[in-house]
Amino acid sequence: MIVGVPTEIKTHEYRVALTPAAAREVVERGHEVLLQAGAGVGSGHADEDYAAQGARIVPNAEDVFETAEMILKVKEPQPAEVAMLSPGQVLFTYLHLAASKDLTVSLQESGAIGIAYETVELSDGSLPLLAPMSEIAGRMATQVGAYFLEKAEGGRGILLGGIPGVMPAKVVVVGAGMAGANAAVIAMGMQARVVALDRSAEKLRRLNSLYLGHIMTLSSNRLTLEEQVLDADLVVGAALIPGAAAPKLVTEDMIRSMRPGSVVVDISIDQGGCFETSRPTSHDDPVYEAHGVVHYAVTNIPGAVPHTSTYGLTNATLPYILQIADLGVEGAVTANRAIRSGLNVANGAVVHAAVADSLGLEHHTVADVLGF
Repeated sequence: MIVGVPTEIKTHEYRVALTPAAAREVVERGHEVLLQAGAGVGSGHADEDYAAQGARIVPNAEDVFETAEMILKVKEPQPAEVAMLSPGQVLFTYLHLAASKDLTVSLQESGAIGIAYETVELSDGSLPLLAPMSEIAGRMATQVGAYFLEKAEGGRGILLGGIPGVMPAKVVVVGAGMAGANAAVIAMGMQARVVALDRSAEKLRRLNSLYLGHIMTLSSNRLTLEEQVLDADLVVGAALIPGAAAPKLVTEDMIRSMRPGSVVVDISIDQGGCFETSRPTSHDDPVYEAHGVVHYAVTNIPGAVPHTSTYGLTNATLPYILQIADLGVEGAVTANRAIRSGLNVANGAVVHAAVADSLGLEHHTVADVLGF
């Protein structure tokens, strides 16, 4: 199979879908890797690094899209990239389609087969390709939240960990999954007062067991959430329903009740956000103010640390990339139910139920659309 890796064109997106080491693994399995010139530079990898491992460097994105049978990306395709997709071509990347009906319809019209990293799901319900970026986004959420709490950045002017004799900041994390747990742990390490909320008793027990009460855990319900948000200096939103739009757990009234200069970080923004007041932002303009509260809702948070992110992503995706390249889509989907769950669109149809339900689109089964 010819595997293509274009340069990411989303604003301030410096990650790349393959490291040179991963490219070598693909090539040694008998496949060809086409890399757009400069694709790896933002992550610290020169074209020569890829060429030394057997990849073929091509000058522009058109060369990649015209030739490759499978396109590997990091972020959802931008309109110019969707226009270059062809029927039956495989696109393997983060899609987050539940947050964009326009993108979903455009992918349907392209006829491409879209496999989303974030909906590849194991039998235990875990999301192996979302996990590494969730870890990074969670850790960065606390880091950026602490930064924007500084007075010069529009915040209250409060140090997350306080000092002896001065109360530390209160950090409330909504959702105790992979991203939320990592946000809570970093906040704990910075000596903040940390509260994690979730409806899953199992996730709360895990946090409590690991950190011996240093992170307060609360079962999430509307009243408890209102009480905790009201008293928070930093709220991190990390709610997730795989493939579906994020639930709007923190209402506008809750945001309005917060102290001026408080900060909210919406990790769930890729799936539409879990704050009613959230709207997507970018790394070059990451925050805005609503009701006196600073909002950070960057849609590619891990893109700010591309070296770490690229390695973390490729470590997770490579086994799936190799399986699809070795077996083709039909063989991979038949052999691995996790890859089957990653299918979002195919041959003009939406084949992921949560995506279709979130967008009000017709859902078709994989078997109906692809015949397997």
